[in-house]
Amino acid sequence: MHTQRILAMTAALACLAALPACEGDPAPGASGATPSAGAAATPVGGKGPAPVTLAGAQQYVRQFTNCDDLSDQPGDPRMPLTEFVGVGEWSVTQRGVCSDAAKDGQLVFYIPSDMKEFQERYKRSVMESSGGSQGLFSRVFVGKGFVVTPTSTESALALARSELRILYCNPSFWAPKGYKMDKALVEGCGLSDFVNAEDGKGSPNFETPQDPGGQKPGQPAKGSLGLARAGSVAELRKLVAPSVDCTRFSTDPDTVAIESIDYTPVVEGNALDWGVTGRALCGEPGGEQRAHHLNWLDTVGDMKALQTRAKAAQQADLKDDGKLRRTASRLLVGENVAVESNDPDVRFGLYQQQFLYLNCVPGFSAPTGYRLERARVEGCVLTNYDPENPVVGGN
Repeated sequence: MHTQRILAMTAALACLAALPACEGDPAPGASGATPSAGAAATPVGGKGPAPVTLAGAQQYVRQFTNCDDLSDQPGDPRMPLTEFVGVGEWSVTQRGVCSDAAKDGQLVFYIPSDMKEFQERYKRSVMESSGGSQGLFSRVFVGKGFVVTPTSTESALALARSELRILYCNPSFWAPKGYKMDKALVEGCGLSDFVNAEDGKGSPNFETPQDPGGQKPGQPAKGSLGLARAGSVAELRKLVAPSVDCTRFSTDPDTVAIESIDYTPVVEGNALDWGVTGRALCGEPGGEQRAHHLNWLDTVGDMKALQTRAKAAQQADLKDDGKLRRTASRLLVGENVAVESNDPDVRFGLYQQQFLYLNCVPGFSAPTGYRLERARVEGCVLTNYDPENPVVGGN
């Protein structure tokens, strides 16, 4: 896709964070006096004036990532190594820095008196550098009245979950499908929640081609090596009995709808919208004791609808940090049935019974010896390889 070509063309470039906050590895030195507390900033893409203090900007970003030892001292060793943008330039009236030690980085703040001028000057710096190659991996997060540039990709991913938006002014950049790309205050720039990282560890790109199956020894180019099937929920319960403890079993809609902090189902809301025709819960739903061993059994009338919605849910989970929550169930499917489970031991047993895991993680590929088949929805595959528990699976 277009974004992939951009990454290929720029792989050899040095760090291109829009402001020089990523030049070198700033030492986590001592900070100066911390500014007094101020009102939290309200970030919405930098539109409109907003009286903001460094402490107020810090207060906002702390909702999403660490920001400790705030300092406005020009001599702080954590400040950018160059004075490319200092106080008095680009309408910047204040500049500060704090540490995100957990993510091995710093966050540099800029308080401009004129946000449009700041964006215009940034655009000019992008277009005047190396034929406009700068800014593809921007770290310029724009808020209402302040700008923050994290040096760590992990910090950037955390801030991307806020209302801050990354300022991109390189004409070659375009946000992949599933991400925002709004207008900035200057023509030719955009504001996005997509973190473009040189090392590939930024936001998941859902346009990345998937391993389509049919290209591994022993894998079918079309069709399937065989999947589990059942004619009813009761039949499915008997089928999965060797793998799923259904001693406590219920088809009551209120009970089936139960979830807990430890067990989150794949199917949420109206099951019919997911193509599910019958649904049951196995395990202890809670009460006097905490819920445990929850697994959901589904009979499926429209497998494509189920996989389409499950893909969207999986991508929404990946969007935060590129990882699936361990408490989120994985969807294992057969021909006309499915099981939702976050227990790797349960999944291992189901793989032996010809259930396969719907994996929609960008760039996923199963190692030799594991099954890999086409899913009903583009961008996903069916497999018995469990990346989070690789010791199980593999027939």
